[in-house]
Amino acid sequence: MTTQTSSATESGYRSPLLDRLPGAVAADGVDAGVAAHYGDLFREQRALASGQGFVDLSHRGVVTVSGPERLSWLHLLLTQHVSELPPGRATEALILSPNGHIEHALYLVDDGATVWMHVEPGTTGELVAYLQKMKFFAQVEIADATAEYAVVFAASDAPVPDGVAAVRELGHGRDLFLPRPALADAVTGLGPAAGLWAYEALRVEAHRPRLGFETDHRTIPHELGWLETAVHLQKGCYRGQETVARVHNLGRPPRRLVFLHLDGSEESLPAHGAPIRLASDGPEGRPLGFVTTAVRHHELGPIALGLVKRNTAPDAPLLAGTVAAAQELIVEA
Repeated sequence: MTTQTSSATESGYRSPLLDRLPGAVAADGVDAGVAAHYGDLFREQRALASGQGFVDLSHRGVVTVSGPERLSWLHLLLTQHVSELPPGRATEALILSPNGHIEHALYLVDDGATVWMHVEPGTTGELVAYLQKMKFFAQVEIADATAEYAVVFAASDAPVPDGVAAVRELGHGRDLFLPRPALADAVTGLGPAAGLWAYEALRVEAHRPRLGFETDHRTIPHELGWLETAVHLQKGCYRGQETVARVHNLGRPPRRLVFLHLDGSEESLPAHGAPIRLASDGPEGRPLGFVTTAVRHHELGPIALGLVKRNTAPDAPLLAGTVAAAQELIVEA
């Protein structure tokens, strides 16, 4: 992942909601600048799960592509079929390296005139540079809109505020692209605030991968189940498509994403990158993979996602770091 940042979410960014909302505790790492929680992690999770509340995602990058050829041009670059994307329909797509490794994950919606997308913090500059390089003579305009617009996730029962620039309707809620100067006022009617920890816990429960967490420099879409949501297997002509087709048609990916139920008696969660081993081999055994995201869930207790070698037996007890773990399949073994 690139460490290049956008002007609105560069190092030192601090959401205005951190100072406006009571109990806000700032996140760190790649999610620095927004709230990790507001003092009650499980209450925040339960609210989101029941369709109430919102999450401040204003640290994420926002990129827009406008112009009459925007969809046909993006169709040539992305793993997703977007040439006939209807206005208002949410989708997601990847940009791959020539060898098929995941470089960018884009969360898209077209409003009839402009494609809006949000991306991981720190990746906007590199993404925009790549898109500009691929523009050639296409009638498109590419912009880093992070300084002007901020993303908020609103649960399904939350209303759409006035002044929203674009909406991505999802099965579990909606992404709102809001004018950044109006962010603090726009969220007042969205219900209770929930932090990134609650949002991430529900993401892990739903097995949704995240760039930079479930990916490393050699991850291909097949390993994470992204073929189902972000890749269209009947389209070609995009960078890395040969790898996608070859692995899909001729063999299985070298690794697979797994859902881990962690031992609830342990006080700490395994860190991102903690090695995953067979429990029978003990904490000094040969690593089979690594923990990608570990969270505490309001119903399931401590859970995690992990990336392991494909030939790891699906019923094998594991160690995630030093924590005992049982696995559930996400990607076929």
